[in-house]
Amino acid sequence: MKEVISLKDIRKSYYLGKQELPVLKGINLTINSNEYVALMGPSGSGKSTLMNIIGCLDTTTSGQYVLNGKDVSRMEDDELADVRNVEIGFVFQQFNLLPRLTAWENVAMPLIYAGVGKKEREERARTMLEKVGLGDRAHHKPNEISGGQSQRVAIARALINNPSIILADEPTGNLDTKTSVEIMELFSQIHSQGNTVVLVTHEEDIANYTHRVVRIRDGVVETDKRNKETLTTSI
Repeated sequence: MKEVISLKDIRKSYYLGKQELPVLKGINLTINSNEYVALMGPSGSGKSTLMNIIGCLDTTTSGQYVLNGKDVSRMEDDELADVRNVEIGFVFQQFNLLPRLTAWENVAMPLIYAGVGKKEREERARTMLEKVGLGDRAHHKPNEISGGQSQRVAIARALINNPSIILADEPTGNLDTKTSVEIMELFSQIHSQGNTVVLVTHEEDIANYTHRVVRIRDGVVETDKRNKETLTTSI
């Protein structure tokens, strides 16, 4: 299978004055195309820092990160911004929708940075909303839809540029149990259609939807196992 993410001896430190605070202490991790992976770890384990590096939101102190064949660990900020827009679809716990924009306008935002014209943006955004079951909510603003629907809009936005990976950070953290199940079923459907999905969570029941669980502790990979508890869905 094709490697989408390749992390080799990734180290990340922050500095408090002259004091070095190491967070990641030599992460080695490979994720292939169409894998469905959960990143887990307790508070302070380094999983959030690792997520930020995978998402090109932060850079490494040392080590090599190759994303879809591109060595992003050597890139400048403007290059990383381009990579984020093309290669990575983000889904966040807080949804991060722009309140004054409609659902289709929120979904179409990444296409603006890609230089796509307005007519094509709207057509593609409406099509993507239909795929996540929100075709009839295209003109609704975030305050006019539910939390679960807002997360579906965020997922549609993440998919709009056909990215190499979908990176989801605690995507059910603000949702009730029933809605969380619906969103995880949607992620399972997205994965079944060929997408690579990396899910950051601290909840075991959410991780059980994935096929592989990587646990981070004290800045290193503690375990990396296939998930025998993978849940099946009927969606």
